[in-house]
Amino acid sequence: MLRMFAESARIRPADHPRVRFTLEDDFTPADSNAELLMRSIGPSERRLSPLWRPFRFIDLFAGIGGIRLGFEAVGGECVFSSEIDTKARQSYAANFGHEPAGDIREVPSDAIPDHDILVAGFPCQPFSIIGNRGGFADTRGTLFFEIERVLTDKRPTAFLLENVKQFRTHDGGRTCATVLERLRALGYHTFITVLNALDFGVAQKRERTFIVGFADEVAFRFPDPYEWRPDLVDVLEPDSAIDASLWASEMIQKKRLERLAEQGKTPFYPSIWHENKGGHIGMHPFSCALRANASYSYLLVNGNRRPTGREMLRLQGFPESFRIAVDHTSIRTQAGNAVAVPVITAIAARMMIALRGTAPSRPGVPLQGQLTMFPV
Repeated sequence: MLRMFAESARIRPADHPRVRFTLEDDFTPADSNAELLMRSIGPSERRLSPLWRPFRFIDLFAGIGGIRLGFEAVGGECVFSSEIDTKARQSYAANFGHEPAGDIREVPSDAIPDHDILVAGFPCQPFSIIGNRGGFADTRGTLFFEIERVLTDKRPTAFLLENVKQFRTHDGGRTCATVLERLRALGYHTFITVLNALDFGVAQKRERTFIVGFADEVAFRFPDPYEWRPDLVDVLEPDSAIDASLWASEMIQKKRLERLAEQGKTPFYPSIWHENKGGHIGMHPFSCALRANASYSYLLVNGNRRPTGREMLRLQGFPESFRIAVDHTSIRTQAGNAVAVPVITAIAARMMIALRGTAPSRPGVPLQGQLTMFPV
C-alpha cells in the first residue's frame, strides 16, 4: 500500500471529482511501501512526488518560518531555529510553539543539534577579500560565514539557501562567486537558479535566487513551472471586512485613476496596482513583489486600498492556519521579508527525489503530525 501525504490539510482528492494526479517525470513508484507527497499545482491537478525519509533540519535566519513550512511538508522535523528580529520571533513562536534562538553569531556549533538539512534565507552582504582565495577570510564578518561555520562543523547531507534575485549580480557577481566557491570548497555539489513565485501557484511576481547543495553527487534539478496561475479572487478579502485605516485617501485614489487614464489604460478588477518611482502605474491580476516596508505605499488593491495582513500572507502562500500575532505594521514587514512557501515546497520535493539514492546519515524521525495521510 502506497502512503500519500498532503502538503496542506486543505488538499483532498474529494475536493474535485475529476482531479488529475501526475507523477514527477523522473520518478517511478516501484517500491510498494513508498511514501508520496501530494502537492496542488492547480484547482484540479495534483503532483505526486516521493518522500526521502523522515529527516531533521535547522532553520537559520528563519523570519516567520516560511522555509520551515516547506520542509515540514516533505517530512522534515525542525530541530533548531535562529532569528535575530524580536517581532519575527514572536510570530514564529505563535505558530510553531517555540521561540527561535537569537543572533546566530552567538550560538556555538556544539549547541546546534545534528541535522540532515540546513535551510537559510540569509542576508546579502559583500565580502572584504574577494578573489584572493582567503578561505574563511573571504567571508568572516558576514552572515554567510555563520552558514559556512555550521556546514563545516555539522556536515549536513544537504542545504537550501535563499536570497534576492540580484544576489547573482551583487558586487559585479563577486559575492555570488565567492559563496559558491566556498560551498564547493567544503565538498558540496551546488546548484543555483532564480525562480518566480508566480510560476508556482502564488499570485505574486517574486523572483528569488536559490542555492541547493548536497554532500554526495546526486541527480538534482530545480522544479518546473506550473501551467496554472492563481486568481486574486482567492486572495482578497471582501471590502466590507477591510479596516478603515487601510483605505487610501480620495486624493490618492483619484490621482491613480488619472495616471492610468494618461497611460491609456482602463481599470480591471480584481487587480493590484503598483506605482514605481517614476510615477508609472502598473496594473496586474497579481501582486508585484511584496517588500518589507515599501509595500504599504506602492501597492493598492483595485487602486483604492492597501492589502491586509492575511492577504499578504496568502500572496506568500502561507496556510490559512498561520496566526497573525503581531500588529499590522509588523506583519507587513514580516510578509515582505518572507519566502513564498509553495516555491520552497516544490524545491524541497525535488531534493527528496535526489536524496532517495543516498544512504541515511542519521536515524530517522517520525513523520510530522500535521501531514495528512490518504490511502491511494
